[in-house]
Amino acid sequence: MATNKFAAAAVVTLALLWAAPVVAEEEGPSLYDRLGGVHAIATVVDEFIERLLVNDTLNANPAINEARDRVPKAGLKYRVTALVAQATGGPEVYKGQPMLETHAHLNISEREWIAMAAEFEAVLYKFNVPKAEQDELFAIVETLKGDIVTASDN
Repeated sequence: MATNKFAAAAVVTLALLWAAPVVAEEEGPSLYDRLGGVHAIATVVDEFIERLLVNDTLNANPAINEARDRVPKAGLKYRVTALVAQATGGPEVYKGQPMLETHAHLNISEREWIAMAAEFEAVLYKFNVPKAEQDELFAIVETLKGDIVTASDN
């Protein structure tokens, strides 16, 4: 029964990720295009991941540190770039595992989620991403929160 709920949640999350670009295309350029395409997205992701790697709040979580030892930084940046590019309407295809599967063992708390979101916002401001596009990006990221935040704050 729990597996069916997780499968349903994954389907809903994926539907939301794919629906967002379709709506944007009907109204004008996709979010992907408004962000500047894959090269601009990869630049933002590169800075974002670098900030996460030195974030004290995230570094305090031993499960996150262990995952960093197993997953090469370049590979993580590649996967996140593909995920963001696809979710915003680009032609790239994310071929990684579902968010629930990749984050369940990391015991990420609300406090860590907030730290990640603050870093993401700082990077978006650094690269002068307009507020409307920031809001759209955060709306997409928020759809993943339930699959990523799996622990309570201590």
